[in-house]
Amino acid sequence: MQNQKSAIVFDEERASTYDKRAAKLAPLRDTLHLLTRLILSDLSADARILCVGVGTGLELIYLAQEFPQWQFTAVEPASAMLDTCRQKAEESGVASRCIWHEGYLDSLPASESFDAATSFLVSHFFMQQEERRKFFSQIASRLRPHGYLISADLASDMSTSAYQSLREMWARMLKYAEYSDEEVETFLNAQGRDAAVIPPHEVGAIIASSGFEPPVLFLQTLVIHAWYAKRTGA
Repeated sequence: MQNQKSAIVFDEERASTYDKRAAKLAPLRDTLHLLTRLILSDLSADARILCVGVGTGLELIYLAQEFPQWQFTAVEPASAMLDTCRQKAEESGVASRCIWHEGYLDSLPASESFDAATSFLVSHFFMQQEERRKFFSQIASRLRPHGYLISADLASDMSTSAYQSLREMWARMLKYAEYSDEEVETFLNAQGRDAAVIPPHEVGAIIASSGFEPPVLFLQTLVIHAWYAKRTGA
């Protein structure tokens, strides 16, 4: 599935500052990375990992450093983001274990099945549920039976007072990270318009209908939720 908007939004300027600007929020990211590491810790020493929408590659580099024999395939449509990921991987000494694919899953060459896939803050850009289901199905088709998916996305019931409270905390978080008032407003307005923010149980149902066992919700940081699931054995 393709999402041209992501390739346009993450231009060279934003790619070069993306990690620096989010540095004050690193504890949230680090928690996700640590839990991902623990979930995948039963994989073989030479596991193959597919990173979908890898962005600047922080989860790839973290996992590559934790598991020094794992092999990674990084998929990213935005060339500036993928270039930043490749540069960071080279600086970290893990680039030799990486394959880089500028594009989408449907153009990724066929290969041996992967043991796990990560997809962080990607699937919510598919506004239609059927497109989102096809996206997860494409990931499932790349995994071995019982291979892991770890997915993190925006999710909430936007009709509830709880969401409104979380929205206020989201604004407070962005201001703490020194985003401008205009940028904060842009981020908030994107929820539900440019990113499909739907209740967590609906996201879980989409994943489960895409070739995976029922997913486990293992983390929530404000509106971001993270799940892990195993591909069905079929």
